[in-house]
Amino acid sequence: MKQLYLILLISVLSILSCSPEVKTISRVPAWAKEAVWYQIFPERFNNGDKANDPNIHDVTNIWPFIEPEGWQVHPWTSDWYKLQPWEENLDYDFYQIQGLRRYGGDIQGIIDKLDYLKKLGINSIYLNPIFEAPSLHKYDATMYRHIDNNFGPNPEEDIRLWSGEIPDDPSTWKWTTADKLFLELIRECHKKDIKIIIDGVFNHVGIQFWAFKDVVKNQQNSKFADWFTVNTWDDPATEENEFDYEGWIGIKDLPEFKENEKGLISPIKQHVFNIVKRWMDPNNDGDPSDGIDGWRLDVAEMVSLNFWKDFRKVVKDINPDAYITGEVWWEDWQHNEMFNASRWLQGDAFDAVMNYRFARSIRHFIMRKDSSITSQGFIDSLNNIYNDYDKENLYVCMNLMDSHDVDRLASQILNPDNWYDHYANPAQDKNYNVEAPGETAIEKQKLIIGLQMSLPGAPMIYYGDEAGMWGGDDPDCRKPMVWPDLTYDDETNHPFGKPRHPDEVKFNDNLFTWYKNLISIRKNNTTLSLGDVKFKPITDKILLITRSYNDNTIYIIVNNSGENYSLKVFPDLLPVDDYTDLITNDNSLNTEKKTILLTPYQIRIIKGS
Repeated sequence: MKQLYLILLISVLSILSCSPEVKTISRVPAWAKEAVWYQIFPERFNNGDKANDPNIHDVTNIWPFIEPEGWQVHPWTSDWYKLQPWEENLDYDFYQIQGLRRYGGDIQGIIDKLDYLKKLGINSIYLNPIFEAPSLHKYDATMYRHIDNNFGPNPEEDIRLWSGEIPDDPSTWKWTTADKLFLELIRECHKKDIKIIIDGVFNHVGIQFWAFKDVVKNQQNSKFADWFTVNTWDDPATEENEFDYEGWIGIKDLPEFKENEKGLISPIKQHVFNIVKRWMDPNNDGDPSDGIDGWRLDVAEMVSLNFWKDFRKVVKDINPDAYITGEVWWEDWQHNEMFNASRWLQGDAFDAVMNYRFARSIRHFIMRKDSSITSQGFIDSLNNIYNDYDKENLYVCMNLMDSHDVDRLASQILNPDNWYDHYANPAQDKNYNVEAPGETAIEKQKLIIGLQMSLPGAPMIYYGDEAGMWGGDDPDCRKPMVWPDLTYDDETNHPFGKPRHPDEVKFNDNLFTWYKNLISIRKNNTTLSLGDVKFKPITDKILLITRSYNDNTIYIIVNNSGENYSLKVFPDLLPVDDYTDLITNDNSLNTEKKTILLTPYQIRIIKGS
């Protein structure tokens, strides 16, 4: 028996040695392959509790470090570019003062809108940073161990609770009212079968971060002096303050953590891992069901890959089904070069990345007028991504079109010919179009969403796109959410006083229904999430995409032109006699002429019967 076993083993090894090389792929969460993501920027999503709104003291510890007379929480439904009285008195333009604005979005506001997200079809949420921080965006953490107190029900009580803690000693950490409300949000999401991940910003912090403040106070005598890269210490014998340190991409408001060849230095690393455990298994009972479902990791390429490998081990030890996605984006912004993120997706770091390359490919195919790409160019662009990433990773990458860091999808369509994420608001390009999209732009948006829901990778929607929101790059992509039960002022102002016609701001029911329908089609047809993909260019503007899984095949036909097109359906092109367009429920294929009519910018998703 033993001899037979050895013979069999030798035979298997011999076969394997002669087989083509097989890539080692990471285990990714199965649920992430069928995720439909919704990104929420908490301060601008929904104000569910006006009693916790920020006050002037919450906004004075960041640039421009002023306390405007008459400051107030901004009216949610006001004209975005219109200056409030307290803003008009400042000697700054719109883009210099907008960081002082607060609209009051909070955790309760997200809880209150979970049914809305469920109706839309969302099953996964990504939250921009929610930890205590003075800014509206929260990428300048004061601490990681607590949710921002203005996101919870009792800001003053939270300050009292955390003031008695030792920041680097988890045994002293308490649960604030904001923390508890966030845990309630997790529970409510899980009740509705919605996964939730949060932003982990572990490259840099804010100047109010507890360890950095201790360094500022105690200089080289601080217990945390090694946590940051200090260029020069202050000399107490001089009037000048010589203290100087490294900030993220040179921004002094965002001190960078110190790294060595292994990544974040040991005490910082341990602190981050304590934070990971706190939010992934809050009651520390070994059951992660009461914690978050994963992490989106900010500026991930700026932290050593060695650290992320250790990070993955900690995360997966707590919850093997957790999802880890990284922001791995610009390799060379100046020359429009994005990262091939494959080295972060080799099985020992991330499950996925935010797939900005996908967004750029679609932009060049659907939006651009100058230097646009043909159907074949689009195929080549996507195949470049598909060839770079293992299939397991590719199918869980976040396929987004926009985010908090770029102009909104609708405004990208109106401003098609600048590079993606380049010069995309009036402060960066004086000719940038800030107006609302017209009918043709909306039809293009629908086509793009059809592609987003049809192609490999997990589609991600930026809050409000489904409601018809528009806006340029940061900060204009961070307007307060447009809700159907609120009445909004028309947009009539321009940030630099240029004339514009009034644009009505209201919830777009037709666009919402489109998003809802396309999400439903994806969720009800596993082939669109898990299937193989093939492409066939018909013309420069007409494209056929085939998705196949097990014995099921779905055909996606794209008309990327402003003209009608009659597609002749030969058996080798669309080998089905009976079909249903899943978008329109149309099954009226002309069986004699074998043609399918495509209207301008139409997408058909066809399933044979």
